[in-house]
Amino acid sequence: MRRISAAAARRTALAAQGFGKRKPAVTNRRSIQDALSKTQLLQLDSVSAVVRAHYAPVFSRIGAYDRALLDESAWSHSARHPRKLVEYWAHEAALLPVEDWPLMRWRMAQFEHGRWNQAKRVLEHSPTLGKDILDVIREAGALTAGEVEKHLELDKPKSKDHWGWNFSDTKVICEQLFAAGELSVDKRVGFARHYDLTERVIPPEVLARQISGEDAYRELIRRAATSLGIATEPDLRDYYRMHRSQTEPAIADLIDAGELEPVEVEGWGKPAYLHTAAKTPRRVEGAALLCPFDPLIFFRPRTERIFDFHYRIEIYTPEPKRVHGYYVFPFLLDGQLVGRVDLRAERASGRLLVPGAFAEPGHGTPETAAALKNSLREMADWLELDEIVIGAKGDLAPLL
Repeated sequence: MRRISAAAARRTALAAQGFGKRKPAVTNRRSIQDALSKTQLLQLDSVSAVVRAHYAPVFSRIGAYDRALLDESAWSHSARHPRKLVEYWAHEAALLPVEDWPLMRWRMAQFEHGRWNQAKRVLEHSPTLGKDILDVIREAGALTAGEVEKHLELDKPKSKDHWGWNFSDTKVICEQLFAAGELSVDKRVGFARHYDLTERVIPPEVLARQISGEDAYRELIRRAATSLGIATEPDLRDYYRMHRSQTEPAIADLIDAGELEPVEVEGWGKPAYLHTAAKTPRRVEGAALLCPFDPLIFFRPRTERIFDFHYRIEIYTPEPKRVHGYYVFPFLLDGQLVGRVDLRAERASGRLLVPGAFAEPGHGTPETAAALKNSLREMADWLELDEIVIGAKGDLAPLL
């Protein structure tokens, strides 16, 4: 079995995710699609402390771009610019290529009655609500859950569930129908989902495609392996949140097909699999701020294994107990995670706030601070924020 150094594995992983390339002088639809071809998916999240999570990974890879072009890819449709992305539960809620939608049919079957138990409880006392919602949307077109309620003359909020969300019965069933594949998301306005019948969102030729579970698992692992470059089985499994019983046979098939090579990576302590088309550059240069949900780092055990970087999101940690801050971006510089910054976009005053800036051991240098300063300026310009305000927390703050 081939042995690969930890440094080479790190460069392989970065290259697979689209890092180390020179950022395009001009960004357009093609450069956005090139970034998406590396990540395969973009995780969605409601937190907008800086910018919505799905916008940030593209910025990290290609620099400043028009976010309206990504919106157009996901939530617009015309003969000239057909929909490129669609929402579904991939790695959590995510945007993925429209053509990948049939690969999730097995999960839609699994979620026939919703992702949680609320839908079952709602339908016990409102057994026709699902049909009523579908009838309203069929007649009226894409609607938010609130708009559906108005059509149905309903207003019955439920008590908060275990996530702390206060979903009405209608919202619960809209989500159940979305998870089951009967509804899809036509667009978002103010980040609110506008549900529509799936046959009006997914192109007919894609909707008609039937893929067996085993073929879908294999294809998803192929995509994960392409995006990760080199990975353990848990890494591959996490990318689309699959089960070990699905991933292990798929990995074996891809090894037999010559698409994956079992390798040993120095210091990993677990079997690893190298995609045979993956590139291992001699060096990875450049800087990038990574949002907490960037595909390069969203599986925290992999982040720690590859970069020796312990990272936890602290949004739900009480403020006095936070170590680094509310919404912290790791800072990638020349192939290593060298620091982290707590960021906040204060749009009303046109300021990018940096309450804290922290260096990793050995990287609290003027060179790190200078590169971070440039990246913060690039982000502020992209978000149309004039001023950058540096706080007092962290050992990088004085250098900034």
